[in-house]
Amino acid sequence: MRQLSFVLQFHGSAMPVAASPQILRAKTTATNQTFGTVIGADSLQATLTSPGGGQAAFESRVVLHEDGSFDETGTITYGDLGTVDFHTLGKGYLFPSGMAGLQRGGVLWEVTRGTGQFVGATGIITSNFSVASDGQVVDTHCAVLYLPE
Repeated sequence: MRQLSFVLQFHGSAMPVAASPQILRAKTTATNQTFGTVIGADSLQATLTSPGGGQAAFESRVVLHEDGSFDETGTITYGDLGTVDFHTLGKGYLFPSGMAGLQRGGVLWEVTRGTGQFVGATGIITSNFSVASDGQVVDTHCAVLYLPE
């Protein structure tokens, strides 16, 4: 097996399905990106550049619970390379952010299936996200996948 680790920041929306405010459909996309982190003597600097090109697409179904937790299942398509299917490992959580009109949250997803380059993939994707009151989402994925040789 070989390990593939990467980070992508997705942008899009999460909206209620039909008349059910407890079920959301999330759809986001990400283009090619380069993340940089420099720990200096007196500050930490982070950069994100997006040269364009390649695109990943994310789609999921989120079931919200009264305690602020949620369950999620979905698929991420990495351009023409293939897809991974996932489900929540444990529970995801959504909290107030301390900023008006913005919630924040996090979740671990277990990769359950892959296609194309990702056939036989296993691994975990960490999602750290925010959702605005209008449904706009910013979602940063940190993926560690294990692929057959």
